[in-house]
Amino acid sequence: MKSKYDNEMELKFISKSNNEAFARVTVAAFVAQLDPTIEELSDIKTAVSEAVTNCIVHAYENTEGSIKIKATLLKNVVEIEISDNGRGIEDIELARKPLYTTKGNLERSGMGFTIMESFMDKVEIHSVVGIGTKIVMKKEIKKEENNEIIEEEKNALLN
Repeated sequence: MKSKYDNEMELKFISKSNNEAFARVTVAAFVAQLDPTIEELSDIKTAVSEAVTNCIVHAYENTEGSIKIKATLLKNVVEIEISDNGRGIEDIELARKPLYTTKGNLERSGMGFTIMESFMDKVEIHSVVGIGTKIVMKKEIKKEENNEIIEEEKNALLN
């Protein structure tokens, strides 16, 4: 069976806060094959952290459920889907607004979606109340810039 992607992976884990770092590092290791800059990798890790944390805090409301990550690579673009089968989001547009939170008692900042949108090129939110939520994030890894930086570093070493 031939995939339409250059590479892909899936990961499923329990919605425990300990697993947020595991998810972030796993996605970073997968994306590393595109040779991203440290900044690009950091952006992806931050966005994944926010999405997974949202699942942990909001989706299952003090119960455990599962979180699924699917990441695909096609040329120099990474697409990351993070989904849960939790409560769902009643009003996506309201949830996207900076500083909006349903967990004010937990001192949540309400910046999760804003951060994801800041660090990724594209963020889509799909949610059905009582069914779950899927976040789809895309980021282009800028190969040309990476090659220019490497060439500059090589020239600096040679001179």
